[in-house]
Order: sequence, then structure tokens, then C-alpha cells
Amino acid sequence: MPKIRIKYLNENLEKLAYIGGKSDWIDLRAAQNIRLRAGEFALIPLGVAMELPAGYEAHIVPRSSTFKNFGIIQTNHMGVIDETYCGDKDQWFFPAYALQDTEIREGDRICQFRIMEHQPTIEFEETDRLGHEDRGGFGSTGRK
Repeated sequence: MPKIRIKYLNENLEKLAYIGGKSDWIDLRAAQNIRLRAGEFALIPLGVAMELPAGYEAHIVPRSSTFKNFGIIQTNHMGVIDETYCGDKDQWFFPAYALQDTEIREGDRICQFRIMEHQPTIEFEETDRLGHEDRGGFGSTGRK
């Protein structure tokens, strides 16, 4: 993987780093204090802009504790930032919807990202039969 150039737009935030041996996802932090009332939406600035290598994209998702700690959900469920979003002012954001009144403070870890290669070009081949046993439909594997 080539090096990724990063511009920090908030010098108060910790520099990005892997969480030692726990995951290959990297945490992102709120770049300012945000107060939201239940039902409100905000684009929470994350304080970074990056130049991703050609052929790569970033996937941004909430941390597993984001809803528990802040009562917010990510409105697009997973953000995708491609390598063309690379200008000096192309700050990354977390689109948040508050399900309860909440306060997020500058430096709070609210989401995480990883860098992925673009999907290769695929070709679809139409058929009348796939030739495999049916699993039984949506949710068919049970609860336990």
C-alpha cells in the first residue's frame, strides 16, 4: 500500500493510528463540540482530509459503542470516500442523526475507517438456473 497523505484540520486531535493489535480499523474523532436534540441531524467534522491512492476508497462506519455512548446513528449507514475527494478543504464528516439529546465533545471517538481497494470490474452472466440448494429466504439461519 502506498503512503496516504493526510492533512489535519484540527491540531487538537490525536494523530491517526491503529489500535495496537486489536483491529485494522482506525478510529476517527469529532473535531468540534456538537450538541444535538433528539431528531436533529448534523454533519460532524472529523478534522482530516486525505489523498487516497488511485484505486482505493475509505469506508467509514460508527464504532460499536457510538450509539450506546452518544445516542446517534450514521444516516448513510456506511460512508464511502473515493480517491477524488482529496482537496485541502475536503474534510471528512460523520452524518449523524440523534435519537436522544446528546453532546459530543471535540476528541470523542465516534467512528472508524479502513482503506479498501475498489471492486474489480465484473461481468454478469444471465442464467435461468443457478443449480444450488435454496437456503430458505431472508433471516433463515435462525436466532442462535
